[in-house]
Parts: sequence; C-alpha cells; structure tokens
Amino acid sequence: MAELYYDLHIHSCLSPCGDDDMTPSNIVGMSVIKGLDVIAVTDHNSCKNCPAVLAAAKEYGILAIPGMEINTSEEVHAVCLFEELKAAMEFDAYVYEKLIPFPNKEEIFGKQQIYDASDQVCGTVPNLLINATDISFDGLWELVRGYGGVMFPAHVDKTANSLIANLGFVPPDSRFVTAEVKDLGKLHKLKRENPYLERCRIISNSDAHYLEHIHEPELTLHVEEKSVRAVLEALLNGAMG
Repeated sequence: MAELYYDLHIHSCLSPCGDDDMTPSNIVGMSVIKGLDVIAVTDHNSCKNCPAVLAAAKEYGILAIPGMEINTSEEVHAVCLFEELKAAMEFDAYVYEKLIPFPNKEEIFGKQQIYDASDQVCGTVPNLLINATDISFDGLWELVRGYGGVMFPAHVDKTANSLIANLGFVPPDSRFVTAEVKDLGKLHKLKRENPYLERCRIISNSDAHYLEHIHEPELTLHVEEKSVRAVLEALLNGAMG
C-alpha cells in the first residue's frame, strides 16, 4: 500500500494557454522539486507531449500518466488518463479527427508546441486545440474505457467549461466515479446540490498552466502500489476506494 502525492491535471506548452516554460522536462523537474510522486500532463484535446513527459519522468524517477483534457461537444472539460502510452496516442488521433477544424493563430491564442525526449521543439499542432470536439459527454466514459483509460469531469465547481456549469446538473445515468473539484471548500455545498457526487472519489488538481502553479505535496491518493495501473484502479473505485 502507498500514499502518493499527486497532481493529475497539468498543461504543457502544447496547450495554447500554457506558458512557454511548461516543457515536458521542466514540468517533471518542478514536480520532483516539489516532492510529488505521480503526475499527469493533460493538454487540451491532445496527448502529443505525453511521450516526452514519460521519457523525462523515467529519467527523473517520478511516475507519470499519459492523459488529455478533452473538450466535449457541450464544452464540458474532462480529464482522460490511460494506462498505456500507445492507447493514449491512439485516443489522441481519434480526438483530433473529432476536433472542430479551426487553424490556430499563435499571435492570438498562443503556441502549440510538441517536444521530443531531449526537450526540444519537434513540431506544432496546426488546428486550435481549445475548440470543442464532436464527442458528447454522454458517451465519453465508455469511449475512454474502450482505450483502457479512466475519465473524470474536470473542475466541476468552476463556472465555465464544467459539467455542472454547462449542463446544469450531473446526469443521473453518468458512469464516472471520480470527480475533480478545484476548491475543496465548496465540496459540502456541491454534494448537497449534486447527490451523485457522494458516490465519487473527490480529487483536486492544479490545472497548472505555469510551473509555479503545479501542486505542492499536500493531497494524497491511497493506492495498492506505486504504478500507473494502481492509480487508475483507485480512480475507478469511487468513494468506496
């Protein structure tokens, strides 16, 4: 058994809103300095910096999970995490085909840079990644599970791009068993107004777009062992885990 300090929602410089200093190696290095045990880099609608993140994590000795923050057709943000990099990249290709095709304008939205294992820019993504996809939240759980992954709605307490803000409620037939809350001080009120959350494991991540915003080692996940599989299993266990 292990208690892991975590931050499972971090943006790299691939996200147009991510700071240019958010390179894979910088993110991993800062996470190690802060004392985290497990991280996930989850760029908007893309996993293309995950290979470089996992390479840096192996070098630094920290656990990293390949992931993405998807933007559904309802403009609901959800974090998708995968056990295998191969599955994450296959999901990445699927999502990019479902992304509303609109060319990125760097001078307006920011750069969308792909990095290699040497932490050098090796490409860019042409279409704007912060757009919505043609993927509904309703079928997202089954879709992600089909790639061996786990999905949880992001920052459900935020007033924009969250499940509750955009849909107005938590669909009672939802399948997710973990939910992300940005401000844990709102949790009691959130659960009172949305009883579905009582069955969920509640986690809180940084949603960092700048290195200094990556979480300090304060929150932990109780897992069977320090492995990607064990972390995903914990997220699949809900409030009973």
